[in-house]
Amino acid sequence: MRVADKIINLKFFITLVLTLIAPVCFAQQAPAGVNLPGLSVNFGQGTDLVDTMQVLVLFTVLTLAPAFIILCTSFTRIIVVLSFMRQAIGTQSMPPNQLLVGLALFLSAFVMMPTGKNIYDKAITPYMDKKITTTQALTGIEQELRMFMQSQVRKADIGLFYEVTGAQAPNTIDDVPLHFLIPAFIISELKTAFQIGFLLYIPFLVLDMVVASVLMAMGMMMLPPVIISMPFKLLLFVLVDGWQLVTGSILRSFN
Repeated sequence: MRVADKIINLKFFITLVLTLIAPVCFAQQAPAGVNLPGLSVNFGQGTDLVDTMQVLVLFTVLTLAPAFIILCTSFTRIIVVLSFMRQAIGTQSMPPNQLLVGLALFLSAFVMMPTGKNIYDKAITPYMDKKITTTQALTGIEQELRMFMQSQVRKADIGLFYEVTGAQAPNTIDDVPLHFLIPAFIISELKTAFQIGFLLYIPFLVLDMVVASVLMAMGMMMLPPVIISMPFKLLLFVLVDGWQLVTGSILRSFN
């Protein structure tokens, strides 16, 4: 065996011995009343499985909270209409997505303010004061969201899910379960948003047709009409105060 191999083996042996003996030596030399840091593993001792499941469900709900905010509120209709507005003007990246999402969030907060206030007064505040249980607080939140969704959903969209599943339709809309009400509400919101988007497209489509006809009459068939119509679209949108009209139309559609 070479000298280098002997040195390597000797270093390995010394490291192994120090690793095994050092904890014992430090434990014996530690003064009384001093606790050395260590690792403690507890496999469910003194912990109820029900409490663990409740914590797991809580974290799952917190993870899905953004999806509930988007799908169970007015955010869906607002962001779709704003996206249609940007495409109708022809500016693919202006305003940017971050600005549209931010505007949609603030408009959603404005629309959902009465519902949010009722949730805070009837569910969150009593729960923070420990006057009601977690189940009662969640039930109060569900009832307030149901009232908003029921005021916007269409009966035909709810009937679609009962027709597909073959279930017996309830007598009142209050008896519709959430797994029927939420997708029906989303479909209704998308339909309303597309209707508003279609109306927004009409004036800009007419302007594009006029510009295309003028260019064709002048023999400029190789010139894209979009390039010429873009300034006129922006001018028309500014002159009629387009953002105020669009925002007002969106907000009035929830009444």
